Amino acid sequence: MTAIMVAAPVIAVIALAMNPAPDLWRDLIAYVLPRAMLDTSLLLFGVGALALVIGAGTAWLISLHDFPGRALLLWLMPLPLAIPTYIAAYVYADLFEPLGLVHRTLAIWFPLRDTVAALPNLRSMPGAIIVIGLVLYPYVYLSARTMFQFQSAEFAEAARTLGASRLQIFFRVSLPMARPALAVGVALVSLETLNDIGASEYLGVRTLTVSIFTTWLNRGSLAGAAQLSCFMLAIVAGLIAIERYGRRNVATGFSAESPRLTPRTRLHGSRGWWAFVACLTPVLLGFIVPVLFLLQQSFKRGLLTNFDMTLGRDAFNSVAFATLATLIALGLGFATILAWRWRPDPVRLVAMNISQTGYALPGLVLALGLLTPVLAIDNGLSALGGWLGGSLPGLILVGSGAAVVIAYVIRFLAVPTGLIKAGFERIPHDYDDSARAAGARQATTMRLIHLPLLRPAMLGAVIIVFVDCLKELPATLLLRPLNVDTLATSIYQFASRGSFEDGALAALLIVAASIGPVAWLTRFSDVPSGPA
Repeated sequence: MTAIMVAAPVIAVIALAMNPAPDLWRDLIAYVLPRAMLDTSLLLFGVGALALVIGAGTAWLISLHDFPGRALLLWLMPLPLAIPTYIAAYVYADLFEPLGLVHRTLAIWFPLRDTVAALPNLRSMPGAIIVIGLVLYPYVYLSARTMFQFQSAEFAEAARTLGASRLQIFFRVSLPMARPALAVGVALVSLETLNDIGASEYLGVRTLTVSIFTTWLNRGSLAGAAQLSCFMLAIVAGLIAIERYGRRNVATGFSAESPRLTPRTRLHGSRGWWAFVACLTPVLLGFIVPVLFLLQQSFKRGLLTNFDMTLGRDAFNSVAFATLATLIALGLGFATILAWRWRPDPVRLVAMNISQTGYALPGLVLALGLLTPVLAIDNGLSALGGWLGGSLPGLILVGSGAAVVIAYVIRFLAVPTGLIKAGFERIPHDYDDSARAAGARQATTMRLIHLPLLRPAMLGAVIIVFVDCLKELPATLLLRPLNVDTLATSIYQFASRGSFEDGALAALLIVAASIGPVAWLTRFSDVPSGPA
């Protein structure tokens, strides 16, 4: 059942794409698709490359070196994940506009220069690459650091005895061994970039996502939007294939004969401080600057003292949708993996794998794919109510926000499914056999053995899914009921009206809710350095 729910939007999109739209396609081919494909390719390549350089470089410095401030950086480096891409775009576009803070500051320092000409234009492809890359690099950093800190010392030592320098060891030994982790990190960055609509649209980059959005809403063509979505799904499939190819036939485990970890090298003097600055800079630009800007605007505009009750309503809607989706996703993820553990067979294996593919669906495509089945269910319920002689209930799923919750569940079901699966893999089957030998039923085994041991994995799934739901913009924007806003859609509307600063407190609430879970991602202890 879970696999059918996850696969339904994709099937619906393909079915919608079968409807002809010849008149629309003439315009799309002439004016939309060439630029959309080019902008999407450039954005994916640029953001992926920037995130790879920042994430892999900082992970290597922190994992294999000791320098001043390293302990602090362990907690700071993932924090840009707490900043949604659309909030970062709104902040930096405001800072670098002609009358923004950066322009005014430069005008004071250099009154005789044309400071406008000296400022970079962030409403451009390079600007979008920089802004999005600065908040998404932690995906590469977290996966690469896990690989770097567990690399065996024998490989680096062998290279060193052959006369390799530190940089040569990085490029010829450490980096190739971390290829699987880097492939996973870059694939996640690319999927998040494809899912983005707020940052790309605001910074003037016409990606496929933005083109689907405008084709659906501005041109009024569901068929055309679905056909463009099929292009995007092909790109997603390609990204997943690249990720799988990147970690094909690669074994990076410990040597059975020499399980020593690579010792961290102490960087003294200016080298240590330069390493600290290199790692701190992306955190400063990707997290600290946006948070300080949001705080400054919240105080400047009196958003804290003159609290707008509509913000409280939007916050309630966000929390309600996110809470319901989190609980449902957790229950479905647990049931899916438990069914596989109790009775593994090919059908359950396929269902389990399909249930983990929802995260690869961009929110906009997911919303488009859900529209048809959700409306069909609503129409069926209305028809049933009329047949029973009662009043027609109307659009129950769409009007109540249930469609938003369903979209959240499908998109983020991969998180609890993956974490719970990893948790179950740490529970020996001997525990189940011993409980069965003692006469315990499966429900008793689950309650007394599985659930207590799975508590850390389930807690991690809860906080990650909850925060991801709070930040999700495309699916929420298109599936929310009329006159119902969340924090994310409220921020988007402020930015669309050119008054993003009035939504600074709403953005700050999303960031504040995300900081704790992002910090939780660093819960793993710093692995002790091997003997030098």
